[in-house]
Amino acid sequence: MAKKTMPVLSRANLWSLEEYEKRRSTFRPEVLAHRKNRTVHLGNNLTIAFEDEMTVRYQVQELLRLEETNDVDAVQDEIDSFLPLIPDGSNLKATLSIEFADDDERRRVLPHLIGIEDRVWIQVEGSSKVYSVSNDDLDGDDFRPETVHHLRFELTKEMKAALKYGVGLAVGVDHPRYKAAINPLPQAVRNALVADLK
Repeated sequence: MAKKTMPVLSRANLWSLEEYEKRRSTFRPEVLAHRKNRTVHLGNNLTIAFEDEMTVRYQVQELLRLEETNDVDAVQDEIDSFLPLIPDGSNLKATLSIEFADDDERRRVLPHLIGIEDRVWIQVEGSSKVYSVSNDDLDGDDFRPETVHHLRFELTKEMKAALKYGVGLAVGVDHPRYKAAINPLPQAVRNALVADLK
């Protein structure tokens, strides 16, 4: 009989509110440093934060701290809502933020960026672009232009093997109203993302 694997994030590996309060002053800087090599800015208005177990665990712990709850059901609800953001070894997952310093500009420009979450891509050197699958953790019945989207990039075995071999990785977006790319990604960012692949 196959050994049952424990979810990568569970109540068992979260700290209680009291324990998190003690650890937060050291854990938070660790997470911020960790995120540095997992964050990509595309142009002036898009930020892609590639998620992993540590970044998701931090978000859950911070939410529970804000809500001041250790309630078993509430904790499980938060875990369940964030689990889809953790890569499973065959993909990269990210949070896309559309950012404007000025509220008037955001209201004016955002309606013209509808669908941008589906036009973000990654490209393994020597392979075709892989476009994001967006918000597949949601119901999909809300088409308002939002400023935060969850992205998933599915990679083939060949792409994963090429990345592990050492080829470059690029990230970009090619929406009709917004185009930007980083090719190749800095080595430190590339290495952090390749570590998500199994």
